[in-house]
Amino acid sequence: MSFVADGLVVRRQRQRIWFEQWLREGYSIRQLSAQSGHGERTLRRVVGYWLNRPPVDRCDLSTHRHLIIDGTYLHGRRGAVVVVMDAATHAVIAGAYGIKEGSAQMGAFCTALVSRGLSPISITTDGHTGLLRVLRTLWPQAILQRCLFHIQIQGLDWCRRKPKRRDARRLAALLQHLLAIDTPPQRDAFLDDLCDWESRYGWRLALQRETGWVTSDLIRARSMIAKAVPDMFHYLDNPAIPRTTSAVEGYYGRLKPLYARHRGLAPPRRTHYFQWFLHLCQR
Repeated sequence: MSFVADGLVVRRQRQRIWFEQWLREGYSIRQLSAQSGHGERTLRRVVGYWLNRPPVDRCDLSTHRHLIIDGTYLHGRRGAVVVVMDAATHAVIAGAYGIKEGSAQMGAFCTALVSRGLSPISITTDGHTGLLRVLRTLWPQAILQRCLFHIQIQGLDWCRRKPKRRDARRLAALLQHLLAIDTPPQRDAFLDDLCDWESRYGWRLALQRETGWVTSDLIRARSMIAKAVPDMFHYLDNPAIPRTTSAVEGYYGRLKPLYARHRGLAPPRRTHYFQWFLHLCQR
């Protein structure tokens, strides 16, 4: 009997390559069948076998010092994936599916990373309020760098594509140059221009009631920038700190079309799919 069991284990390990092709390349069962010569029923069993046995990552994370953390939604405002990436290597070191950036689940997810030794010097994030609260609680010593791309895009969206108001045009012009700030003098010039904008227009906005979409959105843009400024330029003091979460966004750009080919998975298998994907596809 032991020979039979050993042979079954060996065969399943040998067939795992087709499961990995299904996951990494997004191949359908029919495409795998054409490549492997196995029947579709056999390949469905292979995929189901490995999909029901997700990996458990317990590796030590103490060597990762600069991180990028970001999340994305796959089903409207549901089905979020959160990824933790090493900023130096752009390798995914942890991730989870089905949690929100600012929820209690996010706190539990990050607490599990602490138990695996994660103690970062810096974390670059999109600035979600709930996520920032979790990060400051668990890693009070870490530098939190706000993603400049998120600030720019959200601010320009609130200012409108072709703003008619003078204050909105001026603020949009400032935001257009945000990602080009590479030196302390450029940072200081940006902050001087921002202070000038605040002295001319900001105080008036603060006194206005939120009447109409244009005014209320401009007030939101002003508030967002004011809160973000203290954590916008840490990367100038330490080149190891990324200024944006673009590396994670690029990873999502590869993940989403592959997942779209298997989006009919049942909820439990969907969770296992992402556990396998984050384990096998770290870049």
